[in-house]
Amino acid sequence: MSTKRYKAEQIVTVLRQIEVEIANGKTIPQACREAQITAQTYYRWRKEYGGLKLSQAKRLRGLEKENARLKRVVAELSLEKQVLKEVAEGNF
Repeated sequence: MSTKRYKAEQIVTVLRQIEVEIANGKTIPQACREAQITAQTYYRWRKEYGGLKLSQAKRLRGLEKENARLKRVVAELSLEKQVLKEVAEGNF
């Protein structure tokens, strides 16, 4: 069984739906079941995306992508630096 990947905007929307259901008197497990997620997923999402608005979630996703790209660039540059250092020392 494959798992569904939710985007940050979708997660914020689902969290809001669950909050409305809870306010209407349903329990957390019931509201999660209707949203087709587990209670554990709800708590994990609430911890990460709890106070975010939709626009903030979009910005967060963009920042996460940029951060991943920058980490790759740093890793590549540090590898190149290490190779050049070894070549300069004559240990090739």
